[in-house]
Amino acid sequence: MSQQGTWPGEDRQVVDEVEEADVAEAEDSEGSEDSEDSDDEDTGGDEPQLRVADQHAGGELDVPDDVDLLEGEARGASRGVGIVVSRFNGEIVNKLLASALAELESAGVAREAVTVMAVPGAFELPLGAMALAKTRRYSCIVALGCVIRGETAHFDFVAGEAASGLQLAALETGVPVAFGVLTVDTVAQAEARADKGAEAVRTALEMADLFSQLRATAQAK
Repeated sequence: MSQQGTWPGEDRQVVDEVEEADVAEAEDSEGSEDSEDSDDEDTGGDEPQLRVADQHAGGELDVPDDVDLLEGEARGASRGVGIVVSRFNGEIVNKLLASALAELESAGVAREAVTVMAVPGAFELPLGAMALAKTRRYSCIVALGCVIRGETAHFDFVAGEAASGLQLAALETGVPVAFGVLTVDTVAQAEARADKGAEAVRTALEMADLFSQLRATAQAK
């Protein structure tokens, strides 16, 4: 990472160490996969074999065997995981957070590696996510919140700005930011979707793992 991408006052040595850890982890993973591939029997034939890229978000992708495939896994991150949560509609957000924390534990992320930042509402989520991402201490960020439609246009402005702002935070920092913000019409709809916290965690971890592999591949070449 260049000096331009660092947070003011950030320790360059710490940044270098965490990036080297990402590369080493990805190389180890790649090495184990190569070992497994070498044990497979040669299927022969002129046509490339198809590999299935399993996407938890829905659907599978058939990728020819002669095309490089980079695919992340929802597993423990080499660095910490940042979670930014909205206090507004706290009863719903608490359920999203519980779901997210349970999924992180299941993925092997230790509790001491998780940081939760609370902000007033969904409108402030992008700023919180950006601040966490710029520290370069987290492999990925998970944003959790709930916006329920009311009688005015307030819903449209808040929901739209939260979505675009979180995307901007990811694009500007290069740190994956998962969208775990419920945008619903009723409280009942929100309560039925409380497991979206876990889904956002899986997305964030998968993207973090994918970026780690990409950095290792780029450095190797």
